[in-house]
Amino acid sequence: LLFPFLPFSFFPLTLSHTVTMVQRVTYRRRLSYNTKSNGRRIVKTPGGRLTIIYTTKQASVPKCGDCHAKLNGVRVVRPRKYASLSKTQKTVNRAYGGSRCHKCVRSRIVRAFLIEEQKIVKRVLASKK
Repeated sequence: LLFPFLPFSFFPLTLSHTVTMVQRVTYRRRLSYNTKSNGRRIVKTPGGRLTIIYTTKQASVPKCGDCHAKLNGVRVVRPRKYASLSKTQKTVNRAYGGSRCHKCVRSRIVRAFLIEEQKIVKRVLASKK
């Protein structure tokens, strides 16, 4: 034996393999290269035939422009598909909806409020002098 440390039951007794014929599939489009845009899947039709389905690219999740967090309430689709979606599927009913997340919108509002308060305090102190 080549491997004396392995038990004898580890080695198979027969080396016969069953050979099955594989059904060939042909592309449905002219592009034959394995590019990113030419993704395919082989599926079996109800008639028992194997055929090719072309898969679309995975869409990236819309992200906040400030903190890059995922935006909730906005559909995840490829860029061209946004043109055919309704407005309610592309945005959220809020200031900066569909562009910024709720935390960033809140911090912008608070920042703007504090800056305005600071201006008022400056004006009051200047008028007292």
